Amino acid sequence: MNKVLSNKKIIALYVLPSILLIMGIIYIPIVLTGYYGLMKWDGVSPMTFIGLDNYAQLVKDGDFWSSVGHSLLFVALSTLSLAIYLLVAVVLSGKIKGANLFRKIYLIPMLLSSVAIAQLWLKIYHPTNGILNSFLSSLGVENTPAWLSDPKLVLWAIFIPILWQYAGFYILIYYAALKNIPESLVEAARIDGANPWQIALRIKLPLISEVIKVTIVLAVVGSLKYFDLIYVMTDGGPNGASEVMASYMYHKAFRGFDFGYGSAIGFFLLVICMVATWAIRKATASKDTIQYS
Repeated sequence: MNKVLSNKKIIALYVLPSILLIMGIIYIPIVLTGYYGLMKWDGVSPMTFIGLDNYAQLVKDGDFWSSVGHSLLFVALSTLSLAIYLLVAVVLSGKIKGANLFRKIYLIPMLLSSVAIAQLWLKIYHPTNGILNSFLSSLGVENTPAWLSDPKLVLWAIFIPILWQYAGFYILIYYAALKNIPESLVEAARIDGANPWQIALRIKLPLISEVIKVTIVLAVVGSLKYFDLIYVMTDGGPNGASEVMASYMYHKAFRGFDFGYGSAIGFFLLVICMVATWAIRKATASKDTIQYS
């Protein structure tokens, strides 16, 4: 075995399939996206090199910047929602009645596809037969909201199913991190007179700070890439009120048949995700890492 592991040719042979797979799925598409962003191309006719014209158009495109604003709103809401997920995980990690049942319930959205969740919430938000407006009507509300047709409400209405969809994912991450904390540390703090909230804020949260940083990156980057649920529920409407960067890229490339401009939007989205990840890691960097055993 040692003879095999010391052979560089054999090691390269084992690693090569993974490298080719990563290159084919990640790096080559990124390079091609940047290349297509320099072209004028409808997907059928020969490509024409136009340099940075697509990116210059991007800077002047008001609809694109509206979609950027919508994506940033989702980023802010998703990041703030992590506090809710963390609070639920802290409560569930304690010894409370019904915790086992709730842990099974909050995982249900993780088992559903985004399309199924979108269809479910379309029924809930239906202006006449939806559960939500039927409930409001039973309370005496005469003019029930058109949740997905009102430009002022549509982004907030879309975020609720997003919040519900990813609850199980983040709560599970936080719950696993909290349960990994040695019980002896919690017992020592309890003996010193700390109450449950002091234990949570001063003992548990600092010990899972690295996990929290990872979830912030996941929430920010994931929010910038939202597409499928928005596409099914509103398709960017009404009148672009729920358009985000990913859906705007899709509309320009696959409906407007401007693959060069769509590729420029996709490459710009990639750059934003990379910058956001770098900025978060830089802002949350710490020289001191809390360790426990």
